[in-house]
Amino acid sequence: MTDQNKTRIRVAILSVLLSLLAGAVVILILGKNPLTAYFNLLQGCGLLPKGKYGGGKSMITDLSSYIDFLTPMVFAALSYAVAMRAGLFNIGISGQMLTAGFIASITIGYSTLAAPIAKPLVLIIGIIAGMLVGSLIGFLKERFNINEVVSSIMINYIVRYVISFFIQTKYVDPVSRQSKNICDSARLTLHQIKLGGYKYDIPLGFVLAIIAVIAVKFMFDRTVLGYELHAVGSNKVAAKYAGIRTGRSLIVSMAISGALAGIAGVTYYLGYFASIQPKVLVSTGYDAIAVGLLGNNDPVGILVASFLIEIIQNGSAYMSSQSGLESEIASVITGLILLFSACNAFFLEKLAQKKAEESRKKGAKA
Repeated sequence: MTDQNKTRIRVAILSVLLSLLAGAVVILILGKNPLTAYFNLLQGCGLLPKGKYGGGKSMITDLSSYIDFLTPMVFAALSYAVAMRAGLFNIGISGQMLTAGFIASITIGYSTLAAPIAKPLVLIIGIIAGMLVGSLIGFLKERFNINEVVSSIMINYIVRYVISFFIQTKYVDPVSRQSKNICDSARLTLHQIKLGGYKYDIPLGFVLAIIAVIAVKFMFDRTVLGYELHAVGSNKVAAKYAGIRTGRSLIVSMAISGALAGIAGVTYYLGYFASIQPKVLVSTGYDAIAVGLLGNNDPVGILVASFLIEIIQNGSAYMSSQSGLESEIASVITGLILLFSACNAFFLEKLAQKKAEESRKKGAKA
């Protein structure tokens, strides 16, 4: 590991500690014990044992549910990192997730296909749907120089309300007012599977998430495509002068980003959940920004950062019930992590300046 990478890890750890400290101050202001609150977060995710469990539940079942909740975030954060590699800010991940989840639901989720056929098809359709939306954003950027943030936000609004219209007119459940639940054969989570007297939620997509982390890491570090995306993201003019097809790189980057967002969508809407809530874009696509920043847009760093961010989100309900805090405090802590992570560049610059100053002093003494 290089000195630069070690410094980045130290800065990331510092950002987390500062955000947790700031969160502790907020919890203290609310009159609660921050140590107890953070302890409850870990208990809610199955990382620490609870005082008691209900029927069919244990620390391991809580952990399996947490991993199920974590899986879409890994894909969403990788989606953000791939786009950012080429200098693009994909803020439309939640919309791409929704598009993929809805299309996969109506084509496969409500079908009578057997599980060995339905589950792979759900993934394939999710990839294609997300890739098409991502490619559109990349094309608009390359062909018409439309800022990807603007086009992503507009597409988010379009898919949010168009899909909501179809759910409420064709696929609504009259009781829950959400879309009808998909068939178990198409679901990417084996829900409430009984093993040894306990009921587990087993996320089939988590293994794929680990493979995706390895694949994206390999692409970034070992392939021509990864080099070209990095060159375009660092300096588009210089990359074009060097003979790199920058327009193609932008579209390819957004296509891959959209494909990963599509997998995040199907592992969320046809995995962790089995239905879609109308007029709602999940926060996963936005929290992925915090994860990407915290993980320095490195796939391995993203995997670690995903574990941390999702501990806060997933454990918030148990923390609320045990500590008497509102569950929204988890979003406050996540926001603080995002804020401090955004300052990473500032911290790194200050460290570089300090190191350069020390080198000059040593040189002067010599």
